[in-house]
Amino acid sequence: MKKEISISSGSDSFFERFFSLSENGTNVRTEVLAGITTFVTMAYILLVNPIVLKDAGLNQGAVFMATALAAALSTLFMGLYANYPFALAPGMGLNAFFAYVMVGKMGIAWQTALGAVFLSGIIAVIVTLTGLRELLIRAIPLPLKHAVGAGIGLFIAFIGFKNAGIVVSNPATFVDLGNFTDPKTLLATIGLIIMAVLVARGVRGGILLGIIITTIIGIPMGITKLPASIISAPPSMAPGLFKLDILDALKFSMYPVIFSLFFADLFDTIGTFVGVASRTGMIDEKGNLKRGNKALFADSLGTVIGSLLGTSNTTTYVESAAGVSVGGRTGLTSVVVSLLFIASIIFSPIALAVPGEATAPALIIVGIFMATSLNEIKFNDFYEAFPAFLTALLMPLTFSISLGLSVGFIAYAGLMLLSGRGKEVHWMMYVLAITFALYFAFIR
Repeated sequence: MKKEISISSGSDSFFERFFSLSENGTNVRTEVLAGITTFVTMAYILLVNPIVLKDAGLNQGAVFMATALAAALSTLFMGLYANYPFALAPGMGLNAFFAYVMVGKMGIAWQTALGAVFLSGIIAVIVTLTGLRELLIRAIPLPLKHAVGAGIGLFIAFIGFKNAGIVVSNPATFVDLGNFTDPKTLLATIGLIIMAVLVARGVRGGILLGIIITTIIGIPMGITKLPASIISAPPSMAPGLFKLDILDALKFSMYPVIFSLFFADLFDTIGTFVGVASRTGMIDEKGNLKRGNKALFADSLGTVIGSLLGTSNTTTYVESAAGVSVGGRTGLTSVVVSLLFIASIIFSPIALAVPGEATAPALIIVGIFMATSLNEIKFNDFYEAFPAFLTALLMPLTFSISLGLSVGFIAYAGLMLLSGRGKEVHWMMYVLAITFALYFAFIR
């Protein structure tokens, strides 16, 4: 008994020294609980990401492995290097952009698309290390940053409605309401109702729980196919591991795509960092993130790691706030999340049995969360409303994040310049607007 107490004390002492637990007002038990809470709220990505990227032609089992390992490695690095209680995984929205726009609409080979993801991650690393990140943040007006987040949310929700069969194409009106007598559409609708109720009632891991319940309901409906076993050896990563084509992604025509990936990831990360860190005491009196460069570097490196493993952009999850809300304050929380992602690998048969109709509602719910950024835009100020509205609305209407982003930047710079307020615009915005205009004129 005495020996066990000694070992426990030694372990606590190690964690105390490495993560500065007392200094951050926490302890080992609290950090472990926070890690479990964060993992439960974001584990749905293990079910959703393989299905989304399967539509881009990637192997579903390989994507499951890439998702779990990208999340585990990047989150572990965040915890050990930056000592932040933040968790990372392939991002929602960016995976949809990868599958349905880059590969589906633009016809880019998925190997080239992974190369673009890799390059966007490298740019993020360089921008963070050189300090250009601050320049870009200052250059782009806040309303456009909010519009990008909201537009991605609307885009994700539209994809969710499409995958659920709730919204279908119509030659006369472009879109129409789907057939709710179709078992698949009916299951997705039931799943949406279940998730909405769980999230509204504040149930921890409501999205994940909703996916599980919907999957079970799909069994008697003949939609969910039961796996042969609950656990198995990990799927092979060979179909996607190191299959990225960086050289093909370096073509000039890929620049707007890489730019869109980089900025969408950057804005999402900044919003998550500020929102979650404000509840942890990690923002100083000047509004700067403590150890912020380390955390942003870890986030950028996550995308590079994910692309090598075979998945879309890896980013910091806003669900990290769930762990913070129960007391997570240090990187030990992230280490726990990382270990849980690794443990999930042996349960791949369950994840791969989840039907798309069970994950489509998750896209809609996440889209709603992201669209709340519209609340931050002053629609009674036309100088804000015009470019922000175009940015957010054109993303789902053109089925392209990059096109919405491009038009919004051009609209903002053009409106300010022609209205006599051109001096208020950062020079970098003119560079970006001109670049996009040239793209539309000579390449697209």
